[in-house]
Amino acid sequence: AVVWVWLGHQKALEFFTGYLVEKALSADNIFVFAVLFNYFAVPPEYRHRVLFWGVLGAIVFRLTFILAGTALLKKFHWVIYIFGIIVIISGIKLLMRKEEEIDPERNPVLRLARRFLPITPNYHGQKFFVRLNGKFMATPLMLVLLVVESTDIVFAIDSIPAIFAITRDPFIVFTSNVCAILGLRALYFVLEGMIRLFRYLDEGLAVILVFIGVKMLVSEFYKIPTWVALSFVAAVLAITIALSLMAERREQVRAGKLEAQINPNPKEEGKGKSSEKANP
Repeated sequence: AVVWVWLGHQKALEFFTGYLVEKALSADNIFVFAVLFNYFAVPPEYRHRVLFWGVLGAIVFRLTFILAGTALLKKFHWVIYIFGIIVIISGIKLLMRKEEEIDPERNPVLRLARRFLPITPNYHGQKFFVRLNGKFMATPLMLVLLVVESTDIVFAIDSIPAIFAITRDPFIVFTSNVCAILGLRALYFVLEGMIRLFRYLDEGLAVILVFIGVKMLVSEFYKIPTWVALSFVAAVLAITIALSLMAERREQVRAGKLEAQINPNPKEEGKGKSSEKANP
């Protein structure tokens, strides 16, 4: 509403579209964060601290990427085609990704940290660094933060070019990104236990990224209106959620039928056991 009043209808539409795209991609971040937290066995009471500093770091990195991207686009217009190809490749990779492929041990930042930083074997509350026996050491929580930050940088490489497909205004790009990721911490705790319900999230995000990449590649020949992009993104997300919930429902029904086949008359069986006890 503030953007609408201040900058007008078109800028507000661009802001909301950028916000929606970034929010959708943030949902994929949540999936990865959940994998990381489980892998490092981070106690639930420490996770909010990692997410807090992770979000602050994400804002700094994204501001850097946005300023660099804006400067590149102003100086070299053809960079938009490179951005488009990057986004399309990201969408294809997302479509082909499998859960087991997310392996924190392959993260180069984690390898470097373990090689050059002395690390305590156990967590020390919410501290990232501690002094033990006169030696300054990083805690496992610091490792988690480093992996989260490096992972977000990879996501930013996908999401920032995607927003440039919607608008070239650095203010809109940055504010829509910031507003989306500021809610990432709260969104994680809301969706943490519901991640498995969004089984088709990767497919939906892949379609969105490919669409945005194509939008960038054809931008010189045909400009797809912002409202069309917004409608497409919203429709894909709605269909993705609907299909995911329908699949979950089908599995529940199938599980119920299977249980009924294995134990068709649980009440009668219970009565039989009761009568056996009554008549030894």
